Amino acid sequence: MLKLYETIDKLEADGKLNKEEFVYLLNNMSDSLSRYAIEKARKKSLAYFGNRIYIRGLIEISNYCKNDCYYCGIRKSNRNARRYRLSKEEILSCCRLGYDLGFRTFVLQGGEDPYFTDDILSDIISEIKKRYPDCAVTLSLGERSRESYKRLFDAGADRYLLRHETANEAHYRKLHPENQSLKNRKECLKALKEIGYQTGTGFMVGSPWQTNEHLAEDLLYIRELSPAMVGIGPFIPHSDTIFAGKEQGSLEKTLFLLALLRIMMPDVLLPSTTALGTIHPKGRELGILAGANVVMPNLSPVYVRDKYMLYDNKICTGDEAAECIACMKRRMESIGYEIVVDRGDYKKGVF
Repeated sequence: MLKLYETIDKLEADGKLNKEEFVYLLNNMSDSLSRYAIEKARKKSLAYFGNRIYIRGLIEISNYCKNDCYYCGIRKSNRNARRYRLSKEEILSCCRLGYDLGFRTFVLQGGEDPYFTDDILSDIISEIKKRYPDCAVTLSLGERSRESYKRLFDAGADRYLLRHETANEAHYRKLHPENQSLKNRKECLKALKEIGYQTGTGFMVGSPWQTNEHLAEDLLYIRELSPAMVGIGPFIPHSDTIFAGKEQGSLEKTLFLLALLRIMMPDVLLPSTTALGTIHPKGRELGILAGANVVMPNLSPVYVRDKYMLYDNKICTGDEAAECIACMKRRMESIGYEIVVDRGDYKKGVF
């Protein structure tokens, strides 16, 4: 077995490790090893992207969901959730505001809400593309049929984010009810790539019963899938789920995994997530310094932000969009990075 630092060097040189090597790194994570990985990741990110941070305007269109994922605050069985869904006019209003603020990517995110049929979504997507032809539209609306994904792509959607959450079947079963399957989730991701979406996946760090072996399988799956974007963040429990008393994911481990992902896939789009900012006041800045290069300020109407609660204590629920982006720009500038307003398309390192 290679020594720890040599294993990081091997990942940088080859772009891959085997499962045992990833487990070895995770089992022996330390402050010094993490600093070593993070320094390499930051240099790799700067080499590929400079100090440019891409912004995505997040529009949380609905917190209705037909699923009952055990970790999620908007799961269908949570009777304490205050439900809402945005109208087409509200979504377009968010886009108009975001465009004026410099956003060139809009992320329509929501639970798996049966209200949003292909007809309704296609109409919304095509209208956004008609009004803002220089913008990208990203969807994050869960599992749908291949035919649905194709229709939404044909309507103008450019990207689709669908976290696999865990690549281990036994672990997946502990996080989801029987009517959901890892097999279907992976088939959805495969279909999205084949259709032509810039596809994103990801996982939670520190979810209940997660082991380092599971995390190694996540990294191997991501390497095999070769997505355009990888979104990871710490698990944060929600008080209205069965995981309410579980321990939240570690900041340090999340940053270490961000660094490993950047070293393994230098040109991938890697967000510094809201969840990171929720568990640490400087979490998003630390994520950028660990190799991330995307942030997603919230463009949703203020009145719905405290309703889209996937986990407890989610940050940025009160600022107007303009205040939110101004704050984000200051935060990035404070660590030597700048927000850029172009689409930031994924083209194997060419932006």
